[in-house]
Amino acid sequence: MIWQRVFAMAHKEWREIVRDRLFFSLAFVVPALLMLLFGYGLSLDVENIPFAVVDRDHSVASREYAWRFIGSRYFQFRGYSTDERDASRLIAKGDVRVVLVIPEHFGKNLARGEPASVATLVDGTFPSRAMTTKGYVAAISSAFSLESLSAMIARQSGRSLDEVRAGLQPVTLETRYLYNQSVSSIWSLAPKLIMVILMLSPPFLTALGVVREKENGSIFNVYASNITRAEFLIGKLMPYVAISTVNILVLWLLATLLYQVPFKGSFLFFLPATLVYVLCTTGIGLVVSVLVRTQVAAMIVTMIVTMIPAVLYSGLIIPIVSLGGGANWVAHLMPAMYYTDIVVGCFLKGVGFDALWRPLGVLAAFATVLFALGYAGFSKRPRT
Repeated sequence: MIWQRVFAMAHKEWREIVRDRLFFSLAFVVPALLMLLFGYGLSLDVENIPFAVVDRDHSVASREYAWRFIGSRYFQFRGYSTDERDASRLIAKGDVRVVLVIPEHFGKNLARGEPASVATLVDGTFPSRAMTTKGYVAAISSAFSLESLSAMIARQSGRSLDEVRAGLQPVTLETRYLYNQSVSSIWSLAPKLIMVILMLSPPFLTALGVVREKENGSIFNVYASNITRAEFLIGKLMPYVAISTVNILVLWLLATLLYQVPFKGSFLFFLPATLVYVLCTTGIGLVVSVLVRTQVAAMIVTMIVTMIPAVLYSGLIIPIVSLGGGANWVAHLMPAMYYTDIVVGCFLKGVGFDALWRPLGVLAAFATVLFALGYAGFSKRPRT
């Protein structure tokens, strides 16, 4: 291999990129833009759930029960409703997602120590959020029931409220969240968005850059020259890896400065590991470029082979352990899952090579195989 040819090829490709101002701008603007759009538009937090109350009791106890929800940060009170029919209409229109129906004699039943059944209507069109909402309602209702029962027993027995409450709840639960103490979804999403964007951008740039040579006919100059396949491919891909390296720094700055995500790991490990991932995704673009002949086909194929794995089989939204048997196997065949472990470990867990050498090794193997496939598929004597 003659490195002078490689650098000449890289210089020629860089001039091609700079000359096409739209392509040059998109190479740097699109990753940052995607980070902003996904970061502000994608949230897994279930808060400010709009709800209404049908209060048939109009007692002090029913109002106190409703105020437990009104004062919670998880719910947003939209007013009282007259009956279930009006409440159902509000849910159908999307004005509220939860309706609490407090029955008659709610306060009297609690005062006598008898059970009171509160009906809860939950919009189930978003199943995961509906289940989370159900959990919020159950937790607030349980806390209200415990305090009501404790107050009644304390009045009847003459014991203190704290003593009665401790007797009714002998087992106390203390929960401590590790790595994300505030359970903020953006802390979890922002590092994974780096994974998604670096899965999309480098393959697109690489596939379009190589296929563009085929479409405008300049690839025949390469066929007629004495440059080897390895020299051509390495020189061709070097500018795109350099652009992706700049994008890594931009995305890291957006995650840490704009979204305030803590970076607890070593940047000296994170940057080389991310470069290995970029080489891997660049290899995907190289394989696509040797399979198609037009830029439109390159865009469609790249979109299919990168977007779906990055969103569905990477742990971005659904944890890998929660995927079914077949989907779990598919996830293990995709590089995105392994880089997710690395980027989450570097940002939130503060772990390094000792804990992440396995996914890093798998990514290196992916990159080697993809570049080998691209090298084998690219021919200087193509069939016509």
